[in-house]
Amino acid sequence: MNKFFIILFHTFFSKFKSKSFIISTIITAVIVAGIANIDRIFEAFEDRGVEADRVGVIEVDEGKGYTDRLLEHLQPFSEQIELVPLTDSEEDAVEKVERGDLDGLLMVREGNSGMPEGFYQANTVADQRAPELVEQALQQVKVEVATAQLGLDEATVENVYAPVTFETEAISDTARSEEEITQTRFLVNALVVVIYFSVLAYGNMIAMEVATEKSSRVMEILVSSVSPVKQMFAKILGIGLLGIIQYILIILVGYLSMRGNVESGGFVGDIMTGVPGVLIVYALLFFLLGYLFYATISAVLGSLVSRTEEVNIVITPLTLIVVVAFLISMFGLNAPESTLITVTSYIPFFTPMVMFLRVGMLQLPFWELALGIAIMVSSIVILAFVGARIYKGGVLMYGKISSLKDIKHALALSKKES
Repeated sequence: MNKFFIILFHTFFSKFKSKSFIISTIITAVIVAGIANIDRIFEAFEDRGVEADRVGVIEVDEGKGYTDRLLEHLQPFSEQIELVPLTDSEEDAVEKVERGDLDGLLMVREGNSGMPEGFYQANTVADQRAPELVEQALQQVKVEVATAQLGLDEATVENVYAPVTFETEAISDTARSEEEITQTRFLVNALVVVIYFSVLAYGNMIAMEVATEKSSRVMEILVSSVSPVKQMFAKILGIGLLGIIQYILIILVGYLSMRGNVESGGFVGDIMTGVPGVLIVYALLFFLLGYLFYATISAVLGSLVSRTEEVNIVITPLTLIVVVAFLISMFGLNAPESTLITVTSYIPFFTPMVMFLRVGMLQLPFWELALGIAIMVSSIVILAFVGARIYKGGVLMYGKISSLKDIKHALALSKKES
């Protein structure tokens, strides 16, 4: 057992001290901190040090009062746009825009229908802030003119344009309320992505670790002192411990960053407030189950190759399966009760992501959740038993991998060693 822990901690510390681990952890922590404080970041850059756009306005048809109405509707946006009434000719006004004295020019006139129309000119239309505000204000003026012509009072107009009252209620026993779905959708989406990238990253890391030792002939020394089965599980747990430490560091940074956001009622804080704690527990559970399942397969595949260059060849089919599981989960965010999502949640390759999706989006009966967990645990046990035999023979195989016959050859070698 001492040799098992020697390999486990050697695998852990060799990766923990690597530059790739340190850099990836720092970058991920910075991204998480940025997302947790996205509101503050936007507020820090929003309109700070930016002058209001000066837009000149020429009313072609005098006496209509369009300019005064536009000034009234744009008053709440005075920090973003300043409307400057002009008496100049259009040519002189355009020259002011070209010189930079004005950021834009609005020509407003009465159209053939008797409604106001606008023509906006600027040196560049890349910044849509000013044109959009002017268009919205002109639209409001048009509504006022139209309602005045129809003889409608202000109260009637407000009633017409008031949002329709529309409420939704879930009556299915397996459906969450709209409020609960709003709270959990973001978290479910984020954790599905985490599971997806973790399976790919750590699975590939395990396969590469095994292949590297084989290519350097270190495996021959290890096999003579430690059983291949102990090697496989020591590496799986060592990389798993590395992943846990990495996520603890990232979650700690996220928690410290998000705590102030929650108190200030920011976007992320609003989403995270009220999320059931049991959902976090299920996220950790399915993450661990998914890791153990895919890590065992990755270790077995890594044992079949002799060079690190061949790792991607054997890992590619597994990667494609994980991609399919991710795509199914993304589809399930909008249709969690579909037959496809229900069926695939009981297929071990898809269960970690898809079943967790169903748990987050639906009120599942306990027996469905228990069945999904039981399937994963059983699959891991069976895979570990079979995978250990393949790994035992695979680490003794050298040469270019050719086909699935290598798995049969690895099983034959493991029997001889037994």
